[in-house]
Amino acid sequence: MSTPLSSNLKLLCSHYRSIAEICRKLAINRAQFNKYLSGQSRPTAYNLKRIGDFFGVESYELGLPPEQFAKLVGARGGESTASAGADPLGALLEPLRQQAGSLSRYCGYYFEYANCMSVPGSILLSLVHLHEDAGNFLFERQERQERASSNSGPAEDWVRCRYLGAAFNLQDRLFLLDYESLTLNEMSQTILIPSFKSRITRLNGLKTGVSSGDRRTPACTRVVWDYLGTEINRVAAYRQVMLYAPDDPRIDDDIRQRLAGARMRHGLFEIE
Repeated sequence: MSTPLSSNLKLLCSHYRSIAEICRKLAINRAQFNKYLSGQSRPTAYNLKRIGDFFGVESYELGLPPEQFAKLVGARGGESTASAGADPLGALLEPLRQQAGSLSRYCGYYFEYANCMSVPGSILLSLVHLHEDAGNFLFERQERQERASSNSGPAEDWVRCRYLGAAFNLQDRLFLLDYESLTLNEMSQTILIPSFKSRITRLNGLKTGVSSGDRRTPACTRVVWDYLGTEINRVAAYRQVMLYAPDDPRIDDDIRQRLAGARMRHGLFEIE
């Protein structure tokens, strides 16, 4: 039997790809959630709050008359209430997502080496995880930089950055766009040349972004992605994420040469 709660839940769920996706994110058994949707069962107070928090509504609001609830969530204009067709950003990117080729063979973990934009003369090593989610290719990039040391001794802590982004395979190039998720004050773009070998080892490319310094200077640098595998010891890998001197023995000669191997042609950097 349909109830105000079940009707309101159905409205909220209609803006997601599937019930399975919602149950996975809520960590609620799907069979039990289906009982909520059909009106056969009512969530406990604890689960009701979790569901409300997930959709961005108050627990008591889930029990309002459906007409009143629809007006309420529609007035808020929140992400959970916007229909897919009314999302201009999603509509803008949809043709690009459909045109992009598969990046399945590139999924996994990488060490990213780049000339540091905010500390010239240093090499920044970051940890990247590229993965597939519902047909989309997303990635996370973790980096940290040591704070400037004082005259009395070494630095005591680190500046940590966590970038989230999407990747597209277009015309034999890998395009990656991300944003800094902890401060929401920066975006960057990376373009990589794909590997045509049966085994992926290292990918060359360019990255554009801005320095994290006070002047926020736009910059461009060569970048190298070093493939680690689909399963790694993340703790051990993250310990290596930091700034390195160019002559640090932990940076092998091949990486060093790739980062320094750009040449100028017609006023542009060209990757060999």
